[in-house]
Order: sequence, then structure tokens, then C-alpha cells
Amino acid sequence: MSNILILGAGSMGTAFSYPCSDKDHSITIIGTHLENGFIDLINSKKKHPSLNSDLPKNVKFLKFNQLKKEMEKEIELIVVAVISKGIDWAAIELSKVMKSNIPILILTKGLAINEGKYEVLAHKMDRLLKANGIKETNISAAGGPCLAKGLANKVHTSVVFANRDINVAKKISQLVSTDYYHVYISDDVVGVETCAAIKNIFSMAIGASQGLCHPTASTKKKSENYLNTAASLIQESIYEMIIFTEKLKGKKETVLGLAGIGDLYVSADGGRNSKMGEYLGQGMSFKEAKKTKMPNVTVEGADLALEIGSKIKEDFDPKTIPLMTSIINTINDEIPLKIEWKYFK
Repeated sequence: MSNILILGAGSMGTAFSYPCSDKDHSITIIGTHLENGFIDLINSKKKHPSLNSDLPKNVKFLKFNQLKKEMEKEIELIVVAVISKGIDWAAIELSKVMKSNIPILILTKGLAINEGKYEVLAHKMDRLLKANGIKETNISAAGGPCLAKGLANKVHTSVVFANRDINVAKKISQLVSTDYYHVYISDDVVGVETCAAIKNIFSMAIGASQGLCHPTASTKKKSENYLNTAASLIQESIYEMIIFTEKLKGKKETVLGLAGIGDLYVSADGGRNSKMGEYLGQGMSFKEAKKTKMPNVTVEGADLALEIGSKIKEDFDPKTIPLMTSIINTINDEIPLKIEWKYFK
């Protein structure tokens, strides 16, 4: 039995505790400084509001002010499950309480810009921890198709853990793998994290397929006949994901695996980014859709487009990645979604 600490009490962090619990580990979930009321709610109801299942055994939920005390224990794995905007905060807070080179697994998906270059979150956390006095780090990244509710209900789920040292990824996978949580390993940290991030942008495009399938058809006809369009958008998404990932020195085969196609499928079929895409496909602007339809929902693909969209437009010819460019323009410039089909490969 090992002690596992999960930072972030959201759906994914909590869902990750289920396979950990089934391996008889002792799990502590520490909420962020913004989740104190949420922790009280979970502890009072004995359920997570977003997950359709009872809380697992061997799991305790604590407020952020308990982090230092918990870190005094022998921790075998730290799991970071905050939103992408919270990675800076998580790195700073962990650097205050880490006393040794404890392995870290990042569930958070995103990309950042540092000194004019793209930076995956594992590298960003590594940089921030070292800047705050942690001399040695050991950071792995998780990718692949994993919806939190599915994992919490213990459906068969396949993911990939990436570390430049494949043996480290293997060790963590053995720590948490179960008969339903299947962990594959990779040394392509950049590829896995890049796919995990940019698939959210393409999920919005695929989610718009019903609105995009015909310029004048009725809503009923569109709802019955959009799959041809969705397939076209999926094919172009995969093509552009390969171009983008290889540009960042990730591997093509990573795009064609769980972290790429697998994650894209799950997100496009039932995720928040796909839902935003549906509204964009109906002709709504991003701000309008966010305000009226998804006011309290984090849309990762939109956040990513706002964060790195300008650099992408500087680095890529829009004819090379026309679908990605269309979504970025729609989000960043508040213009109607327009797909340049003529540039599709």
C-alpha cells in the first residue's frame, strides 16, 4: 500500500482516486485554496457533485491548509489535477512543502508559451519547481481518452503515461493499473501533452459539424445528415494534429494512438469543447455562447486558443492548418465560424 496525494478536488482528480483505491492505496485529495466550500460539501454528502457514484474507500478530502501536514508523510506519488491556469499556483505551493524528489503525475491538459516557445505543462512545472528551489524533479504526464464519470463508474478506460525515462512511467502505471484502468507508457512527453491539449480545439470543430453540414438545410435535415461532415472534420483534425505535434518535436505515432485519435474521439463525442463547438456551428459567437449557454463551464479548447492562438498564427500558414486557424479566429476575433474547406488535405 502506498500514500498518494492528489492536488485538486475536481472531477478528474477524484475519478483518478478510484483505481488508486482499488489497489488498496491510501489517498488524500487536497482541494485548492478556492475549493474549501466544495470540500465541505463532499464530506457532508459523501458524494462528489459531478460524479455519478459513491466515493471510493481509502480516500479522504482535506482543505488546502492541510497540504503541509500531509506532505510530512511518506508520499509515493503526487498527482496534479488542477485546471491548466492553476499549474503556476500548484508548482509554487508544492515547492514550499516538497522535501524530496517525489514523483509527480500531471493529469492537467494544456500548452503554454514561455520565452516565445511552446511549453508542455510537464516542462512548465519542472521549470517552475526548479525556479522555486526544488533541485531534482520527476514529472510524468497523463494523456488519452478518459472522461471522469466513466472512470469513476469503473468502465474499461485506456490511458497513456509519459516520461522521458520510460521506467518511471512504467513504475507509476504499475502503481495504479487495475482490471479496468489500463495504462500504456510512452517516452514522448511532448507528443502526449501536445495531443492532450490541441485535441480540445479540434473537438470544437467536430462539435460544429451539424451546423456546418449545409448552409440552408432545416435543423431536422442537418440533425439527420451531418455525419459525412463530421467525418471530414475528423480526418482534417488528425492531419493537422500530426503537423502541429511534429512541429513541436512530438511523434506522429503518438497522434495516431490513445493520446491523439483516442482522446479526440472521446472529447468530440461527449465533451465540453464539443458542446461549445455545437453553439459555434449554429452561428453564435464565442462570448455569446459562453455567457448564455456555458457560463460556469471551463472550455479548455477556447482557453488554449486564447493563450497560444496568436503564436500559432505567427508560426503556421493558415493554408497548412486551416481548421485549427478557423477555430482560433472564431474564438480570438469574435467572428462567425467559417471553415476553409478548399484547403483541406
